[in-house]
Amino acid sequence: MTVTWNDNVPIYRQLRERVVAMILDGALKEGDALPSVRQVAADFQINPLTVSKAYQELVDEQLVEKRRGLGMYVVDGARGKLLGSERERFLRDEWPALLERIQRMGLDAIALLQTGDHKENDR
Repeated sequence: MTVTWNDNVPIYRQLRERVVAMILDGALKEGDALPSVRQVAADFQINPLTVSKAYQELVDEQLVEKRRGLGMYVVDGARGKLLGSERERFLRDEWPALLERIQRMGLDAIALLQTGDHKENDR
């Protein structure tokens, strides 16, 4: 498995974001086991400590739990919690810059939505 890492963001943060995306997308459901630290390290050719650090952040955020001798599991309510926090982060950190760019280009919401509809119909 070949992965391109962004040099501007620590790998453990990027790995954490991948797991978050998998939970939000439903690829990892509540109660599912996360791949083992060793497996992820081998698949992505990264240090196991990097994987452990990413997983520990998820534990600290109470999105996954350690089960002694069994591994890490997505906790009940993780997706709902993530939806709330990710929406809040988007509105606080990403939306203002995106809105500014949209306005600078003279686009409006109706035109953007129609563009999205055309792309959906092309699929």
